[in-house]
Amino acid sequence: MSAGSIFVSSVQKELAEERRAVKAFVEGDPLLRRFFTVFLFEDLPAADARADAVYLDEVDRAGVYVGLFGNEYGVEDAQGLSPTEREFDRATERAKPRLIFVKGADDRARHPKMAALVRRAGDQLIRRRFAGVSELAAGLYASLVEHLERTGRLRTKPFDAAACPEATLADLSVDKLGAFLARAQAVRGYPLPPGTSMDVVLAHLNLLDGADPSHAAVLLFGQRPQRFLLTSEVKCLHFHGTEVQKPIPSYQVYKGTVFELVDQALDFVMSKIASRVGTRAEGPVAPVTYELPREAVAEAIVNAVAHRDYTSNASVQVMLFADRLEVWNPGELPRPLTIEALRRPHPSIPRNPLIAEPLYLAGYIERAGSGTLDMIAKLRGAGLPEPEFRQDGGIFVQALCRPPASGRSEATGEATGEATGEAAGEAAGEATGEAAPEVRLARVLTDEMTRQQLQDALGLKHEDHFRNAYLLPALKAGLIEMTIPEKPRSGKQRYRLTAKGVEASRKR
Repeated sequence: MSAGSIFVSSVQKELAEERRAVKAFVEGDPLLRRFFTVFLFEDLPAADARADAVYLDEVDRAGVYVGLFGNEYGVEDAQGLSPTEREFDRATERAKPRLIFVKGADDRARHPKMAALVRRAGDQLIRRRFAGVSELAAGLYASLVEHLERTGRLRTKPFDAAACPEATLADLSVDKLGAFLARAQAVRGYPLPPGTSMDVVLAHLNLLDGADPSHAAVLLFGQRPQRFLLTSEVKCLHFHGTEVQKPIPSYQVYKGTVFELVDQALDFVMSKIASRVGTRAEGPVAPVTYELPREAVAEAIVNAVAHRDYTSNASVQVMLFADRLEVWNPGELPRPLTIEALRRPHPSIPRNPLIAEPLYLAGYIERAGSGTLDMIAKLRGAGLPEPEFRQDGGIFVQALCRPPASGRSEATGEATGEATGEAAGEAAGEATGEAAPEVRLARVLTDEMTRQQLQDALGLKHEDHFRNAYLLPALKAGLIEMTIPEKPRSGKQRYRLTAKGVEASRKR
């Protein structure tokens, strides 16, 4: 979100007070200092470099050029040009935003060359005159705020509704949009079917700012969202102890759409906590029970991704410790919500409503503001303490307690218990522990199953993530095989274990 540095021209002693005032004003203003730093040539340490080369390089790097023009013209070089005029010409050549402030109401006392520069600047852009420091500060503030609004860094629209700078419709994925439409229609009866044109869907979901995709559109359906919103990634860390310690045993940084971020982060946690495979007495798919309820973990992660402050330079962090799971997201609870209110019925006040709506349509969240209550109920039902909610500075933290270590083996952290399998080859009641995704798939595969049945058995919502992280690796490793290998995309396609897969699924 930074707009870069402000290069303040002129090194003449005549305007030394004004130059220092500009720096102090910008760095002391709560709004402007969020976006700008100020470069003054005299602040540079001594260096073995030509002064003119240094200040022209700084003009190139600057986000905004501020020209302070006084009466003096300055020391002229061999071509008869002063540093001030060189800087102005360089900023013009590099198409930098130029803000020109001229001291004095008239040009009668001005050096002829400076008067000519003032006139030339006036022919190219709007210039402002000032008499003293306070007038300069007021004019500078108005000009910088106008610049921030014009470039989209300072918005009157909510973040998710504002256009994503430099993004176009070509940066969105037709396939990701189609997958969303299929799921939204199946889960919520969404009226627009797969195949609906992108512009129609985006308009229906209010994801356009004029003709441009909004931040929400990029986060929901972007081909590479982090190209535009770097810190929208999710960082997942696993520690064997109860504190943050290095080296970190497992550390993953996930990128993608908000749907993909939720699925990948959830899979990271669920693959590293103890689980138990049941029997097929209640259906064709053997149920998997985790030490932390999957729904509670999912709710914490979805809350963080959906309701974080996307203007923050921080990322969502999911940290699994030996005794708890902590999910950190940048931002504070929107008013009038409080920590206490999260434990009783409360209204839904999404920070990013245009991101929350598609997440609701795809079945990731509910509208009624019941998410934290559902999390509490799921943890209570599993005999676990209620989650802890806390505000730690600008970070909102959700903490879920894991079962006591006495319920897990010391060697692997897995749940203990006796097997109750009904048939040969079943490992009912045994702990699955940490395993590669393809092995986890093999453990839930019984007889012949469809892609959707396998995905449901693993509790995965996003098809692309399931296919790339589980199905294809399992096929490549020879753990499973297709029932119709000559037609891999057949609607009747099923998957079954190979001999290698049967062996891998029995190992604990």
